[in-house]
Amino acid sequence: MPTPPQRPQHIVVIAHPQVEQAHEAIQQVAACLQDHGILTACGMLYDEPLRRQVQQGEFDMLIALGGDGTMLRAGHLCGPLGLPILGINMGHFGFLTEISFNQWQEVLPNLLSGNYWLEQRMMLCGEQWRAGQQLGAWEVLNEIVVCRGHSVRPVHLLASVDGRFLTTYVADGLIASTPTGSTAYALAAGGPILPPELRNILLVAVAPHLSLERAIVLSEGSSVSITVQAGQDVVLSPDGQLPVPLADGDQVVVHASDNSVHFVRIQDAHYFYRNLTPHMSQNPATGNNR
Repeated sequence: MPTPPQRPQHIVVIAHPQVEQAHEAIQQVAACLQDHGILTACGMLYDEPLRRQVQQGEFDMLIALGGDGTMLRAGHLCGPLGLPILGINMGHFGFLTEISFNQWQEVLPNLLSGNYWLEQRMMLCGEQWRAGQQLGAWEVLNEIVVCRGHSVRPVHLLASVDGRFLTTYVADGLIASTPTGSTAYALAAGGPILPPELRNILLVAVAPHLSLERAIVLSEGSSVSITVQAGQDVVLSPDGQLPVPLADGDQVVVHASDNSVHFVRIQDAHYFYRNLTPHMSQNPATGNNR
């Protein structure tokens, strides 16, 4: 069920530095908020002093200007804090954003009147283990991917669920995805589309060779262990971030995070299905979206 809204009092506005006219845009949004009596700060996504303010709990909402990549990175920052995120699309696809840039001036007054709801999106925790020692951990909104690096040869990955052997994949990689990520890389690899309110883990193999081809949907409480076998040039990629090299015998353990990302929604609760077909048929990355 939608979370009852609260009128925000202190909002931070951020943008990805590579977004065209990002500085001008965040200044415009911040000025509008200030005109409505809202305490406001603004800056770029990777502005460390501003990120520290966010992490110290100084804000009760974050407005992110950019595309889906910006929303993912905002989710990494805000998820552990439970800080709601409103996405204004200045990127290409905008699957995770709520409004387009030409809508924000009419939407913000309604938002400040409490006319919105909060949608909770599941996060995953991915951990890298070697010889019983944890080498790293990441929280993601889309997916954890274990895959080949520069080599064109498939990798061998032993997958277990809740400590029980599932199968050995011979494939380009294996995706462990959230429902949010089901419309990202997992979809491109042939996986199903899951409604965003679900809390399941989706396993999808990338280009499997004589291996289990079907995607598998697991319950939220499941734990997936992916062990590298005969690994040469195998990497871990959390939400498309810089790849982490994996060695033979390394384990990547994936389970539901205790944290969720909270997206601010203005549209009704059925928006996902209404927007799904236009997103699928008018992918701006193809150049065919007329």
